[in-house]
Amino acid sequence: MPLMKSASYSIDDIYNLPEGQRAELIGGQLYMMAPPNTIHQRISFAISRVLADYIDTHKGSCEVFPAPFAVFFPGDEESYLEPDISVICNKNKISDRGCEGAPDLVIEVVSPSSRKLDYSTKMTLYSDSGVREYWIIDPVRERTTIYYFEQDAAPVIVPFYYPAKVNLYEDLEIIIADFI
Repeated sequence: MPLMKSASYSIDDIYNLPEGQRAELIGGQLYMMAPPNTIHQRISFAISRVLADYIDTHKGSCEVFPAPFAVFFPGDEESYLEPDISVICNKNKISDRGCEGAPDLVIEVVSPSSRKLDYSTKMTLYSDSGVREYWIIDPVRERTTIYYFEQDAAPVIVPFYYPAKVNLYEDLEIIIADFI
């Protein structure tokens, strides 16, 4: 839920939050983040591990960053995101602050409080900012919605018990049900 304020928030406001409080900033609106639940953490950790193991085994150049890890979009001082998982293949985008530009793959695990934000607001921002692939993992609905933005195609909806294709890699599929 956004925190209401007459003026827009900026990235400086994110850094001025009290210690331990997390929020995302989208279009100048501040969205407070609730602590993740156990299933959220279990899924997020397992997928991060699968992706990192795959990249290491194949001697890939991408890196996996689980939350909290900041994503900034150049020229946009009114947006700051902390995706649950970011995969970044261009090392030049990685700085001490986080990712300076669009990650190649973004994965969000839906929480009850983030449903509308993940499916609508973030999806649009990620698409417009150059993210190549966006996954929305929904534990309540037991499905993953995958947007392959480079293909400009309709999203693919994959039930948890079926393999979900990671488009960045030819031979990587993940079955979410394996982690819950």
